[in-house]
Amino acid sequence: MSRDICVHTWPCSYYLELEKQWVPGKLSLTSLSLKFMTDKTREILVNFPLSSIVEIKKEASYFIFSSITILEKDHNKHWFSSLQPSRNVVFSIIEHFWREMLLSQSGAAVEESSSPMTKGKELTGLMACTQKRLEDTARVLHHQGEQLDSISRGLDKMESDLDVADRLLTELESPSWWPFSFKLWKMPSETKPKWDASMASSKAFGKEGIVIKIPAVISQKTESHVKPGRLTVFVSGLEIHNSDSLLMHRFEREEVDDIKVHTPYEISIRQRFIGKPDIAYRLISAKMPEVIPILEVQFSKKIEFLEDALMLRSTRTSPLAEKGYSVWHAASGLLDQAMHCEPSSGNQEGRPLQLQMSEPLISEGDSQELRQILRKLKDLALDAESELERQDEALDGITAAVDRTTLTIDKHNRRVKKLT
Repeated sequence: MSRDICVHTWPCSYYLELEKQWVPGKLSLTSLSLKFMTDKTREILVNFPLSSIVEIKKEASYFIFSSITILEKDHNKHWFSSLQPSRNVVFSIIEHFWREMLLSQSGAAVEESSSPMTKGKELTGLMACTQKRLEDTARVLHHQGEQLDSISRGLDKMESDLDVADRLLTELESPSWWPFSFKLWKMPSETKPKWDASMASSKAFGKEGIVIKIPAVISQKTESHVKPGRLTVFVSGLEIHNSDSLLMHRFEREEVDDIKVHTPYEISIRQRFIGKPDIAYRLISAKMPEVIPILEVQFSKKIEFLEDALMLRSTRTSPLAEKGYSVWHAASGLLDQAMHCEPSSGNQEGRPLQLQMSEPLISEGDSQELRQILRKLKDLALDAESELERQDEALDGITAAVDRTTLTIDKHNRRVKKLT
């Protein structure tokens, strides 16, 4: 799938220097470029990559109209005015994508221009992405296991408290002359502090588990007011900070009611309330494609892909499905071909064997790196499998403990009713 995806479109006017007039149309931002299309003729007057931008400024045309000016490397200056919903919104979003592109892709672009992309490098990049996704999934899976362990400890404490309640009820039911009742009142205080400390440490560990942190342009309630900030994904929730690193809001994992994916670069998060306004944030980020797969794992039942994002998701998943099939087959096949490179009978005519052997599909260095990544993927898959098996056993234990606790509570309730 092409990375040049439309991020946002704004109605505005573009100034034609030769004709000395403003032309109405729409300014479209993609992940790699900016373009302006007129409303009347649907003609594209401006289309240039973000990498060619030297400067983005807020200026005023004729000292009256607020505008945005963009200066290219060849000293071409473009004027955009009458921006909707506001100049500040458009400026913040364009500047964010421009800066992120400069930070993340400038080094990669120089490297690609100096050396062509080979099959081995493409396969290595694909495997590295697969490894990163599996690591994120494993991290969330381990946090889920910690939550199950916390539930098990809570049920153990509940059973311990019910044992204490059983002894106390037995004390109340026994005659007043029974001589062994005074020791029963000292039991609860000895067991409580140890469990509380372990629960507190587990809770603190869960909150500090950062999965990913990205810069973003944040808006709340209305799109006409935006501010730069960052989104942090924890294993236990989401946090939104402003540019001064001050916490704007924290969503606990269970507090998030829905997440809508508008485009691969824009999402909205909402927490519903009864009797007061909902809390909702809209975030746009050049790094959002890295976050959305993680949100799919953490909030699989609460995330919703809207029409544009759903279409893009379908185009994304079909190649990924093919690539997922080809990762394992191509990895083993290409490695064998790179190491052996057996020539076919049809190509032997007119070409010496040494020439065929000197053109491997992937280099020795790429094959070694692929082997390392495949070993890591195998270890991650085995770790995830063992963790899932452990969690299945924990769930069985939790189910049995809940049944025992329910029966014990019902029995104690009947005994209390008899005493009253």
